[in-house]
Amino acid sequence: MALSIGIVGLPNVGKSTLFNALCGAAQAEAANYPFCTIEPNVGVVPVPDPRLDRLAEIFPSERKIAATLEFVDIAGLVKGASKGEGLGNQFLGHIRQVDAICHVLRCFDDSDVVHVEGSVDPARDAEVIDTELALKDLETVEKRLVKVQKDAKAAGKQGEEARAELEVLEKVRAALNEGQTVRRIPLSDEEKQRLRELFLLTAKPVIYVANVSEGQLGSLDDDPLVARAREVAARDGAPLIAVCAELEAQIQQLPPEERPAFLEAVGLEEPGLNRLIRAGYALLGLRTYFTVGPQEARAWTIRQGWKAPRAAGVIHSDFERGFIRAEVASWEEWVRERSEVALRDKGLLRIEGKDYVVQDGDVIHFRFNV
Repeated sequence: MALSIGIVGLPNVGKSTLFNALCGAAQAEAANYPFCTIEPNVGVVPVPDPRLDRLAEIFPSERKIAATLEFVDIAGLVKGASKGEGLGNQFLGHIRQVDAICHVLRCFDDSDVVHVEGSVDPARDAEVIDTELALKDLETVEKRLVKVQKDAKAAGKQGEEARAELEVLEKVRAALNEGQTVRRIPLSDEEKQRLRELFLLTAKPVIYVANVSEGQLGSLDDDPLVARAREVAARDGAPLIAVCAELEAQIQQLPPEERPAFLEAVGLEEPGLNRLIRAGYALLGLRTYFTVGPQEARAWTIRQGWKAPRAAGVIHSDFERGFIRAEVASWEEWVRERSEVALRDKGLLRIEGKDYVVQDGDVIHFRFNV
């Protein structure tokens, strides 16, 4: 499943530094001037999962393949972006293609890194971005309204569908005019479905990143700038992850064997990026199941609630088309028993059919015939 998260924010908040850290290499230019990033940078990032690490250790596989997420580094937005300021229309087009948004808020003060607004205020910065995205959504909704208003005059099912869509569009337009984002508008599942093809920017799920300095890491609970960022996230019911992007980039440049000692020295149990990636994975409603064997131990990405045949189709369409059954045990049972034979002897390897809803952490062997 190719799902992507777009990294957005004002210029010089640390977006490209964060992207470089996520990708483990300096793929995106990071510099102290606005619009350093013009074309979006795209990186495919493995999802850290200790469950896969344990399975690969117990059942020595030639390869270990993690689940992945795609991150897109989008250029900084400024006031007036919805009207084309700072190449805004081009950048907003890039955001439209992603599944979720990672909104980076600058929570560090550094006189050597200019701020386009002249001072550091994460709440104000978030409002700037939200306003520009909402204005672009308003433009999209109003264009759609012109067409739907004509269709609503038609007789029969066409007119009925158009009138139902018209009601939703007018509701959303009114809220956008009041400065709300679409994700804060109470909408039913049916109403959300009617808006789906518009790819509204402020309807996308969001995760906030408070980009802090290394010196702030030890006092995040009491930091006033981080507190402002928490208020922003709480307003959206969204997660907030505090990271020092510059430090995270340094960690990724170290050889893997040196990273644990470095993390201990700076007082971190794990890279902040691990928390960010896992939070992004959860934000998109994703779940993981595993396959293990001598060739590979692999994590597969599915949506929450998928049944066994559809989950099998992630491996290959033939698995879904010719699905017979799934042999399932939890990853904890595999780690505890350490062999398929032991699982079978204890009756822990379950046989599941087409209606089985795959659970996060299942280890599955699919039987199929085509």
